Amino acid sequence: MSEIEADDMDEIGAVESMDKLNSLRITSLDDDDIHDDEELQDDHDTDDDDDEESNESVVLGFVAKPKNSWSLLPQLFPSKAGGVPAWLDPVNLPSGRSCVCDICGEPLQFLLQIYAPIVEKDSTFHRTLFAFMCPSMTCLLRDQHEQWKRKSDKSSRSVKVFRGQLPRSNPFYSSEPPKHDGSDKACESGVARCNWCGTWKGDKVCGKCRTVRYCSEKHQAIHWRTGHKTDCQRMCVSSQLSSSRLTNSHSETDIEKVSSKHLWPEFEIMHEYESEFDIEISHDNSYANAMVCKDRMDDSMKSLLANFEGDDDRKSWASFQGRLSKAPEQVLRYCRDVGSKPLWPMPSGLPSKEDIPKCSYCSGPMCYEFQILPQLLYYFGVKNDVDSLDWATIVVYTCEASCESSIAYKEEFAWVQLSVPSAVHQ
Repeated sequence: MSEIEADDMDEIGAVESMDKLNSLRITSLDDDDIHDDEELQDDHDTDDDDDEESNESVVLGFVAKPKNSWSLLPQLFPSKAGGVPAWLDPVNLPSGRSCVCDICGEPLQFLLQIYAPIVEKDSTFHRTLFAFMCPSMTCLLRDQHEQWKRKSDKSSRSVKVFRGQLPRSNPFYSSEPPKHDGSDKACESGVARCNWCGTWKGDKVCGKCRTVRYCSEKHQAIHWRTGHKTDCQRMCVSSQLSSSRLTNSHSETDIEKVSSKHLWPEFEIMHEYESEFDIEISHDNSYANAMVCKDRMDDSMKSLLANFEGDDDRKSWASFQGRLSKAPEQVLRYCRDVGSKPLWPMPSGLPSKEDIPKCSYCSGPMCYEFQILPQLLYYFGVKNDVDSLDWATIVVYTCEASCESSIAYKEEFAWVQLSVPSAVHQ
């Protein structure tokens, strides 16, 4: 993880203003540092200490309630979980089949986003990764089957990750760093989003009031049943409001009005290097007084352990938990250093190098960038029921070159490992 260069720092300004922007900085991929494709992964990743990433370079993600009402606005380039996405490019959002679960056809729900710029390249001065998933465990189980399909086969996924990136000079944001004092100006333009989910482009309009927008017929039907039926008549007679809503973009006020009952609760993601959580560190550090009840967490992990069959899985899970125990509240692990590998909970159900596809846009290799841990489900309030959403880890691979193309949001690759690996690989 490299720091911003001195010349850039002088140009940008005060170090304090860059603290937030510098939460994740990526080491440049120099020609001498890039490994051959054969060296990127072994035939199967393992959880041996030599194969895992060093805790010196691993960044851990923790969730916390936003400090201010404006902390997670797009112009501050936040890392966040739950709620609605703070799209980097507010105009050219993913559309069509990209927005829905390929298995059930329902719109995907926003999981989290990570601001991870690569400052050595102008095209990636701003860079954010967005993760979405279907909240159905049935679809996630099917997703695990589908991910084993080779590139020649079209897989149907319920977990999708998009990469958005912008140069320093762009149509949406100032070239100067944000001040983080509530005075940073919002984007001047943006596409109207669904009034129900606040996530995807609202390219469908209510047929009666011609004002409220939706991303899908399902969200229109839900909104109608849960309140819009009453509001629609009032909105129809308010031509001034209707005209305003039709011409305005999806504003901050609109986001606040998005129904929150079906969205996961919103958190800011804070980052710390794993090396800060050595065994000698006092338990009164900033994350020790966790929002997670330790007994509740232990019960959840024991429940997962009871599902494992075989000593290898149990031993691997124990090692996995031992590594996480340094900072048990972590919900995310990030390390894009060349050759880094995820921390796998189990030896079964791991991808081979052939299972990780090439980049769909430049045909170059993909590399491991971050993984999402099941602790996030606790903060989201997901119950530990039989049919509840659950995973052991979700590992995200992105284009090693973070390539450019005319597409604003490029789809990357996620590998799902469940607590009970599927016995059938397609």
